[in-house]
This record gives sequence, structure tokens and C-alpha cells, in this order.
Amino acid sequence: MRIIAAAGLLASLVVSGLMASQSARADYVPPFKGNDTGGIIAYSMATQVDARQAAVDHCARYGKVVKFLAVQAYEGGYISFSCRWVPYGAADQPIRTLY
Repeated sequence: MRIIAAAGLLASLVVSGLMASQSARADYVPPFKGNDTGGIIAYSMATQVDARQAAVDHCARYGKVVKFLAVQAYEGGYISFSCRWVPYGAADQPIRTLY
């Protein structure tokens, strides 16, 4: 019985040692991330590609239009946007999509 307990303790120490030696990667965010309500674009990516067109293309997949919300214009910052059914100031009905 002592051998089984010692083997179990040794196995748990080895597993916890392996887990402690690896990083959690909890701080990683992709340069472009979004869903049907909006998203964010990393400022470093926005300096390399057309961020407006990337956001327009993303919202168009859901049949919506883009509304830019904020820009953090420094390294490590983000450009945030929302995807809306109706453009601001439009008096027409919401955009109709066919699924």
C-alpha cells in the first residue's frame, strides 16, 4: 500500500512540475478579433493593413455596417468598432439579410 501511495505522490509531483514550467499564455489576444456585435484590431496591425476595410469586411459578413468607437494610437493599443444594423442618421428600415 505504501508503494502505491508513494508512486501516486511522485506522479503528482512530476505533473505539477511540468505544469509549473510552462507559461499559461493568458495574455495573448489575436491582432484581429470580433463577432457579430463588433471587434478590435491591434494598432500594430492597423499600421500594416487598411483597418477600415478589414472592419467593413468583417461586419458585412453579418449584413451590418461598421461604426468605429475608439482608437488607442500607441504600440499595444487597439481600434474598437461595433457592427450595427442601421447606419447612424438613416431614416430607412434596417438592412435586410437573406439567410
